[in-house]
Amino acid sequence: MNRNNFRTNPRLMFLSKEDEAYPMKNDSDNRNGDVALPIAQNYTKPKEKSLLARRLYILSWIGSYEREKGMSDLIAGITLGMTIIPQSIAYAALAGLSSEYGLYSAFMGSIIYVFFGTIPQVSIGPTSLMALLTLQYCSDKPVQIVIVLAFMAGLVELLMGVFRLGFIVNFIPSPVTKAFTSGTALIVALVQMKTLFGVKVKGIPTPAEFWNNIKVPDAIVGVTCLVVLLLLRQLSSVNFKKKNETTRRLKKLLWYISISRNALVVFVLSFIAYMWIKKSSIEAIPFSLSSKVTSGLPQFKLPPFSFESGNRTYGFFDICSELGSGLIVVPIVAVLANVAIAKAFVKDSQLDASQEMLTLGLCNLAGSFFSAMPTCGAFTRSAVSQASGVKTPMAGIYTGIIVFSALSILTPYFQYIPKSSLSAVLIAAVIFMVDFSPFLNLWKNNKKDFFSWTGCLVVCLVAGVEVGLLYGIVLNMIFVLLRLGNPKVDVNLKQCDSVTYVHIKPMSDVYFSGADAIRTEIRSACILYRYDFPVVLDCSRFMLFDATFIEMLNAVAKEINEQKQIFVLQSLSEKHKPLFPAANSNIIFAMDPLTVDDFMTAEKKANGNGSLMA
Repeated sequence: MNRNNFRTNPRLMFLSKEDEAYPMKNDSDNRNGDVALPIAQNYTKPKEKSLLARRLYILSWIGSYEREKGMSDLIAGITLGMTIIPQSIAYAALAGLSSEYGLYSAFMGSIIYVFFGTIPQVSIGPTSLMALLTLQYCSDKPVQIVIVLAFMAGLVELLMGVFRLGFIVNFIPSPVTKAFTSGTALIVALVQMKTLFGVKVKGIPTPAEFWNNIKVPDAIVGVTCLVVLLLLRQLSSVNFKKKNETTRRLKKLLWYISISRNALVVFVLSFIAYMWIKKSSIEAIPFSLSSKVTSGLPQFKLPPFSFESGNRTYGFFDICSELGSGLIVVPIVAVLANVAIAKAFVKDSQLDASQEMLTLGLCNLAGSFFSAMPTCGAFTRSAVSQASGVKTPMAGIYTGIIVFSALSILTPYFQYIPKSSLSAVLIAAVIFMVDFSPFLNLWKNNKKDFFSWTGCLVVCLVAGVEVGLLYGIVLNMIFVLLRLGNPKVDVNLKQCDSVTYVHIKPMSDVYFSGADAIRTEIRSACILYRYDFPVVLDCSRFMLFDATFIEMLNAVAKEINEQKQIFVLQSLSEKHKPLFPAANSNIIFAMDPLTVDDFMTAEKKANGNGSLMA
């Protein structure tokens, strides 16, 4: 191939004779022949966005906003609004709150994310996960504590974003996330079973108690709603044999009906209950209805850091004491869920996790000023946005307007929603988040991940979701520490021309915690080969090189020297070589690849008799 052909290919750049006239970095010590190319000075890094554009993220895309994107966002926003209203009401009920608190949260999350969010598909608002944690930490407590929890969670999330702690989510492995999601979904489904069947028994009923306390009208409504929701969900996957304009429009109609199934079911049942009461009375309704919802929009006010309830005065520290570990668990779980959802929808795998933390923190902080409950991203709603063709976060404006309208106009009618229908909405939303496929896959492929997934799922179900998450994180941190303390090492006999030597190469990064493991491998290799050959240690993977490494290497060199062996440190960084005393004549430095000259130099330095090369 002609050399000039390489020069015209942007992926294969070589220097020509005229290029060689440029001054180059001296590479006399470079055994691999790597050369610093002078043409590199012609390339500059892309200009970074300003701090304001990175943080107020709307500035990075609003300038290119156009009509086509606007129409797509309008459709997606309206579709999402029809989905988020019944879900918000249901999640508020799950958290033990009245319906308006769920809508307050949906309204603020949708609006704030428009200005600071980076992923168009992400929908911030009430979720089953946050509702479950809210119920766990705020059950039978005044609603003011829920609002303060939203404020404190937002503050922690905001600080995590400001200090750019987005990297911490990388320490939570995928099996733990999957088990945590499945465990949470199962808990939500199990908790809602009582309401679905109209069972009014405190605590966890026995199977006999559950069966004897089933309220038939509630059970009929709940099971019917659940079946209808599951059937409507399948409409989006209907395919027609003939492909024409009529079938295309029909498929689009079925898709809209499918994604609006929650709103349709809740609306139909609420209308039936309304007409029933209008013709007779509320006492004639055989199934349970939602509680009456306070009409009107939320008032802007400071979170209640001090309040009176039940002949008791709660101060700020009293509230924090009541919340306990929830002050840390809720924001961490919210960040985990939000970043996981963002990763699922991000394009080109470029995600600013710290910005997502900051945005989530602002959503919760702003929400607490409007009496909202803790929020985070919801996978199901994000999937609806994706399927609706969302283009930018601007869709949140339209979603917020729909929720705003519901708060100002529809709140008097929320009391007609059957409780069992909301339970059906929750169960239908989370049941498909349960995934048992990792059980067999991980058992076959990775036992460590299998125990992480299985243990996390079991602990979530038995001890609570926050304990299960903590278990998964701690277990995997133990695995990481074990790996750092016991690095894999490859030991082989190799030959360089006429010289045979023992080559010891770590197969993973080695930190100071693995120094003793390396020392043990060197000793074992020396004993195995009876101190007959030089020892070459590949140092290219030594990380955080410190006093521990130096003490270990000097001790090994001393032991080897007593056996008249040569000890070669291969690929050791230049800045670390001066750390070894010149008096230790048994340590030799060499680069990769080794040459006979390296061993000749080592032999002469050690004893000057050349017997090694014989």
